[in-house]
Order: sequence, then structure tokens, then C-alpha cells
Amino acid sequence: MMQRLHFDELQIGDRWESHARTITETDVVNFACLTGDFDPLHVDHESAAKAPFGRPVAHGLLGLAYLAGLGTHAPNVHTIAFLGIRDWSFRKPVFVGDTVHAVTRVVAVAPSGRRTGHVTWHRELVNQNGEVVQSGTFETAVATAVSQSIRISRQAA
Repeated sequence: MMQRLHFDELQIGDRWESHARTITETDVVNFACLTGDFDPLHVDHESAAKAPFGRPVAHGLLGLAYLAGLGTHAPNVHTIAFLGIRDWSFRKPVFVGDTVHAVTRVVAVAPSGRRTGHVTWHRELVNQNGEVVQSGTFETAVATAVSQSIRISRQAA
């Protein structure tokens, strides 16, 4: 298993890019089934052909879900809790066949006790053309190295 980073190891300006994932029509249909969002813009080729993008677009929240998942490995951080999303922007449509990856940058760090720190991340979902299709700020609580050593010493006892 890849070593997870702790709060103490993160610095403002640190940046990572995730591996990429291609969005399939099955992904869009499964997301529609999961959420109940069968808006014709996403699942009806005839109706979507008459809409502004000329073809179905993936759900915006599906793109956000991909970004959240892809970002869990780049960087691999000892996250305690997801605290929030701020200023999220859906900048361009995401289509079936697009290949996206996440770009993550640390924009703020603040200790919040001996065992955790608050990290603010700027995250972008980028398509195969290098276009940012979604962006915004995630906030998480991240374990400190001290919390890890306390856990290990308790397990050894």
C-alpha cells in the first residue's frame, strides 16, 4: 500500500495530477439510475441534439464525483473528514468519451489541534484537451503524524 501523507507533510503550493479516466455512456446511465436524474439533456440523444451542446452531456455532479475519487490518490492523504466544497464552478460540459483527470493544489493549511489539521485544496477536473471543465475548493481534516504514532503505540500496547 502506498504511504499516505500527513498534515505535517503538506505545504502551500504542493501540486499533484491524478491518473485519467474516460467517461462512458454506461457511467452516465448508471449515475442517472443512482440519482434518479434522467433529464433528457443527459440520457436522450434526440432531445439533446436540439439542446445547446448538440449531444448528451454527463451530469455535472458525475464530473464532481470523478474528481473527488481521482483526487483521493493524488495525493494519497490520511484524511479524517471531508469538510466542504466552496466556490464550485461547472465551466465546460463533459461528454461521453471525454478523458478527465484531477489537478490538486494545497492553498491553505491550518493546525486544528495536536492530531489534525485543516487543509484547503484547489481542485480542477481537466479534460483530454487540457481544458478545465470544473474547479473549486475542497476542505478536509487531515491527520498529523503525531496522531499516527499515538495510534501505533496504542495498537502495540
